Amino acid sequence: MNRQLSHFLQLGLAIFIMSSSGTLGRFIDMPPPVIIWVRCVIAAVALFLIIKLGPFDFRLPKGKQFYALFVSSLFLGAHWVSYFYALKLSSVAVGMLSLFTYPVITAFLEPIMLKTRFDKVSIVFGLLALVGVALLAPELSLSNDFTVGILIGVGSALVYSIRNIMMKTQVSGQSGVTLMFYQLLIIDIALLPVVFMFDIDLGAGVLSNWKPYLVLGLLTTAAGHTLFVLSFKNFSITTVSIISAITPLMGTLLGFMVLGEIPSGRTYIGGLLIFLTVIAESVKSVRSRVD
Repeated sequence: MNRQLSHFLQLGLAIFIMSSSGTLGRFIDMPPPVIIWVRCVIAAVALFLIIKLGPFDFRLPKGKQFYALFVSSLFLGAHWVSYFYALKLSSVAVGMLSLFTYPVITAFLEPIMLKTRFDKVSIVFGLLALVGVALLAPELSLSNDFTVGILIGVGSALVYSIRNIMMKTQVSGQSGVTLMFYQLLIIDIALLPVVFMFDIDLGAGVLSNWKPYLVLGLLTTAAGHTLFVLSFKNFSITTVSIISAITPLMGTLLGFMVLGEIPSGRTYIGGLLIFLTVIAESVKSVRSRVD
């Protein structure tokens, strides 16, 4: 009982820490690929030191597991970059709510990726979540930045779902700290050419935002995402999704406190529909596993 409680507290702490990413993504005035590259460099250095000083090793998964780790890392990088673009184009609340369609998307993807049967109720929940997403936009037009931001946010949720399923089902036997380190390293290498395509002063940009970068790299990424990956060993992806549903609420509160962003009435309605759909789908999935 005490061990299970500690697992829940670990996951809760991870979610609380990760909820700061939305506010930081809006706050740092740099292109998203640059933000993500610097974020991963800082976090990778921190995890390297932790692995070096702690009871961890640098052994990489081999064969199919290495391939799954490599591909899932690219999906994680694509998720972070697209998510930060969604934040830049919309708001903390809208960006995070768009992303948190991922538990419902996961319910669609799992039968496809794991070759299991589709659930009709999950399809209904997925349609309801799409209605909630549509309500987030002030108008459904590609000429509207909010609409584009929402579409990018849903795309970010898609690649995030794929990454989580791959990490849960195809990569095992390694410490979550080591796996996260290698994912960050792969993202850093993949984004390096992209970073220098922007006409910016990288050094000045990092120095002028060094405090939020440290929070994003050390706390949100190195600590938060490592704790999140570690939770995959103790809970199903569905259970993680249930608890993760509080992330947009925490992120919206931080967005209000730090940036003064107040969600619109449509955002509340759409967000509530997404939130209830995610909870309903997740609870249904847990019960089906128990039965």
